[in-house]
This record gives sequence, C-alpha cells and structure tokens, in this order.
Amino acid sequence: MKAVYLEEGAVNKGDISLKPITDIIDTKIYYNTVEENKIEHIGDAEVVFANKVVFDEDTFAKCPNLKYIGVCATGYNVIDLEAAQRHSVTVTNVPAYSTDAVAQLTWGFIIESVNHIALHNKSVHEGAWCRSEIFCYWLDKVTELTGKTLGVAGYGNIGRKVSDIALAFGMKVLVHTAHPEKYEAKDNLEFVSLDELFEQSDIISFHCPLNDRTKKIVCAENIAKMKDGVIIINVSRGGLVDEGDLANALKSGKVAAAAADVVSVEPMREDNPLLDAPNMIITPHIGWASVEARERLINIVADNLKAYLNGEKKNVIV
Repeated sequence: MKAVYLEEGAVNKGDISLKPITDIIDTKIYYNTVEENKIEHIGDAEVVFANKVVFDEDTFAKCPNLKYIGVCATGYNVIDLEAAQRHSVTVTNVPAYSTDAVAQLTWGFIIESVNHIALHNKSVHEGAWCRSEIFCYWLDKVTELTGKTLGVAGYGNIGRKVSDIALAFGMKVLVHTAHPEKYEAKDNLEFVSLDELFEQSDIISFHCPLNDRTKKIVCAENIAKMKDGVIIINVSRGGLVDEGDLANALKSGKVAAAAADVVSVEPMREDNPLLDAPNMIITPHIGWASVEARERLINIVADNLKAYLNGEKKNVIV
C-alpha cells in the first residue's frame, strides 16, 4: 500500500520522528499541503495522514484509491464523514493525546492574566527596577486565585484536568456540560447552566467542541451576562468566539483580560480584531504541541494504522 503524510510541518520541527509510521508503511512525506495541491499530493495513495486538509465529496471523488485517513488530531471536522462512508473510506482520530499539554497552557494563560509576569519582566529588563526608589513596584493589579470562581465550559478530558488544578488552587469550580448526569459533583465543584456559569464566574475557560450549539458562544449577548472584569480563556476552537464582540468588550473593560490559543481563521489574518485588543494574549495554536504530546500523537496514529491493517478497529470515526 502507498501512503502520504500531508502536513509534517504541523507536527515535526525536527525534534520528533515519524518512524513509528514509516516503519509500518511506505510513506511519502510532504512538509505542507494546501487546497491547491492536495489532489496532486494525495495522488493514488490508499492511506493518507492529515491534520487540517479538507476532505469533501470532491476530494474523495478525485482520489478513488483512497481507503484510509488517519487524522493526526482529536478534531475531525475537516472530514465530510458522510462522503467518507459513501466512498468506503475509514477515518480514525487521536483522542486525549494532548490533555496535559492543553491544561498546562490553560493555566499558563490564567496565571499570566492575574500575575502579569511578562509585563513586569519586560519592565525590569528595561531598567525600571534599577531606577526604583523602593524595593518593589507593580504595574497592574495582581490578584490571588484562591477563593475565585472558575467556570469550565466543557467537561471532557481537558476540562476535567483544568478543573482538578483549579481545586488545588483553592478555587470554586462551576462546570457546564451537555451531559452532567455522567458525573458527580464534588466539594467546591458544581454543575450549572450556561447562564449561571456566565453570571457567577470570575474566570471562564472553554473546552468544548465547535458545533451549532457552541458557535460564537462568546458574543456580546453572553458577555453582557458576565461579571464586570471577567477573564476569558479559549484553548478549544476559534469559532467559539465572535472576535469583534470580544475585542469590543476588552476595549470597554467589561472583559479585563482574555487569552486564546485558537482563532477563527488559522493562520491568523492581519485584520483579526483581537490583534489590536488590549489585554489580549494570543499564541499560535501551540496548546497541543509539547514534545511529549506530539510523540504520543505519532505513536497513536501508528497504532491506529496497525489495527486497520490487521482488520481491527481502533479510534475509528467511520
């Protein structure tokens, strides 16, 4: 069988190996693939490994040899699953490989938002501490997390990890999830409606999938329900946020600070309103990108393929 890996540049900067995959199947590797060259890159391959490349009806029709897509990510919204079924293409994904990495970035965002570490580090390196008349100074309000309320929208693997860390900080946690009946409340953790979460939380962190129910859930209408000075964290999907509405709320001070590892269009466009919004931290979709998570990803992608070749099912979507 012939295989292609369409987007090595998204997972490997020379610090990990694709050998777990290439030891199993002869694989042609492309650094990147875009819409204009995806049909050429896929060619007559039967097995494709991809991340953000879109597979729609037209793609399947033009690549009739295709039998298997190994999505190198947890999300698979770029795949038209009904079209994949019509063309008898198996699709697998990689769940839960980046839980610790994304939770870690979430807390990096939260701690930076309340401690302003980068702001003070920059000030010190510019000489302000050397010129200070007293032994200390602060440039923005520093606040403690203990006793504050964290709202967690979405209670999958990442949401649960983020919640556990919040409890260790001595915070109260409010959780909104589509299926609260699956879980039990615990000390300082309560399941609530989305409106209650918006109204009562000091910090809100989003860990939910992008779908019709969650699209632009962070919008002017919902921001108005939130506390004045709320902090908003999004490490989930950029489409959860109406970026213009969030930028306006940051400018007005209704939202004290926000942080995002994802935006609506990636790579980010120069006209994205969040670029000019005050107190907005943005990272280039790195939450999943720890060395350990990327190595774990490749190993699971390889295991998924082994199972498929052995006639077994592992992490099969369709």
